[in-house]
Amino acid sequence: MSYKVIDNFLKQRYFDDICKFYLTDELPWFLEEKVNEFDNSNTFYLVHQVYKNDTVNSKYHNPLGPILDLIKPKALIRIKANLYPGNSELVTHASHVDYDFEHKGAIFYLNTNNGYTILEDGTKIESVANRMLFFDAHKPHQSTNCTDEKLRVNINFNYF
Repeated sequence: MSYKVIDNFLKQRYFDDICKFYLTDELPWFLEEKVNEFDNSNTFYLVHQVYKNDTVNSKYHNPLGPILDLIKPKALIRIKANLYPGNSELVTHASHVDYDFEHKGAIFYLNTNNGYTILEDGTKIESVANRMLFFDAHKPHQSTNCTDEKLRVNINFNYF
């Protein structure tokens, strides 16, 4: 499995612009009763669908321009923000793939907390603010919630 982690991915002003929208009460979040189709943990999370099916679904897409400028996707599949509520118990969600065809994935972490992403080989990528994880999103991976903060927020990019 190949992956790459880049800390301080964005210049601070761009990171602050994204946080200004995605970590405030202005962004509409929508309930997903399961983290993925295989998850039986009785946990939920909230999503904000930014882009899917060749359609911009959010007026909050503009702050993500600096990320797209650095990723340079040939084509976007999806951009989705994820908000996992903090809990007293750290829950590892069921393994899943984002899509079952070969494509690239990137997870941009908005806040530092004790949650993480687990890759197919067991590697744990900690949630650190302004960190970007590049990985094979068509290979199994897992997410978690967090226990040391009120929420864990990241933005997931799927692209070619």
